[in-house]
Amino acid sequence: MKRPVVVKALGGAVALVLAAGCSSGDASSGSTEERPRTPPSASASTSASASGTAAAPPAAGRVTVAGTLTEGLKSPWGLAELPGGDLLVSSRDERTITRIDGRTGAKTPLGEVPGVVPGGEGGLLGLAVRDGRVYAYLTAASDNRIVRMRYGGGAGDRLGPPEPVLTGIPKGFTHNGGRIAFGPDGMLYAGTGETGETGLAQDRESLGGKVLRMTPEGRPAPGNPFPDSVVYSYGHRNVQGLAWDEDGRLWAAEFGQNTWDELNLVGAGKNYGWPEAEGKAGKRGFEDPVAQWKTSEASPSGIAYARGAIWMAGLRGERLWRVPLSGAERSGEPEAFLEGGHGRLRTVLATGGDRLWLVTSETDTRGTPGPGDDRILRLRVG
Repeated sequence: MKRPVVVKALGGAVALVLAAGCSSGDASSGSTEERPRTPPSASASTSASASGTAAAPPAAGRVTVAGTLTEGLKSPWGLAELPGGDLLVSSRDERTITRIDGRTGAKTPLGEVPGVVPGGEGGLLGLAVRDGRVYAYLTAASDNRIVRMRYGGGAGDRLGPPEPVLTGIPKGFTHNGGRIAFGPDGMLYAGTGETGETGLAQDRESLGGKVLRMTPEGRPAPGNPFPDSVVYSYGHRNVQGLAWDEDGRLWAAEFGQNTWDELNLVGAGKNYGWPEAEGKAGKRGFEDPVAQWKTSEASPSGIAYARGAIWMAGLRGERLWRVPLSGAERSGEPEAFLEGGHGRLRTVLATGGDRLWLVTSETDTRGTPGPGDDRILRLRVG
């Protein structure tokens, strides 16, 4: 694998004119968001303090690959930081969680999570940590669900048995969502997909195609927009990235179908348009994305907030996008970094200051794995 150390920004202006086109897809939905890699010849989250609006970030960003923390991971998906700086990483297909020493990269298997039924884009997906418990979003035999397991956090500890937090999230071969994160309000958020059944996204009684907000025990969070419901926003196709800026605003990355992938500013009770709108449609009653990309340039999964910008990992696009923000708006055009240098990129996690962890995704059946894949990379950004 190529390992560039310091990378200059590549041209990455967000397209503003709709263009026709088709992404490679499956028979059931007409597309799949984790799209096959573009041939060489072709062109999760951090909590934030609401301390006031930050100064706008620099117009041009930078990314330095400071090193590789660990390698040899199989189908890594979720990533969470433990107190003290060690990491937990999930394997989507092997159904396992592994502890990674945050300094040496040494791996300690914590075991297999019972009840996970991998298949297609489903399996053991997002992770979050809170109050001595590990939360996991997983695909079970009948549904997608969120569970939690006790974990003492020591190197010799093992995970306790899974306790259901929220069940009944629709499952499919594709479009399973899967990212979970605790927000600055202490509530648990989850991004879900509509499983290829597009009507679920507009159905507020369904948990598919939504951003969900709940207490750590899985009950509807106080202040949710719909009575007795964990649904926070709807009209989404497949949400796999969640992050908060330093003023507490929630951002989400979403896979498009044939034309536009999206970065959305998520608000309570708002409708993001799918399947009636994809990208900036300007339709009454629907929220337009703050940024959009051609599906060949992104296929976004995890996102993180650092240094005044959203950082978004791209699968098919094989690049890390930077979206500078000024409050609730973009303060500049998105920039692309690391293009093609490390293959498919799955998860990005902010760890304080200018530091990010970045997880590659070459062993997920859609990539072209090489020796050492998959990896967790150390990044410095600005």
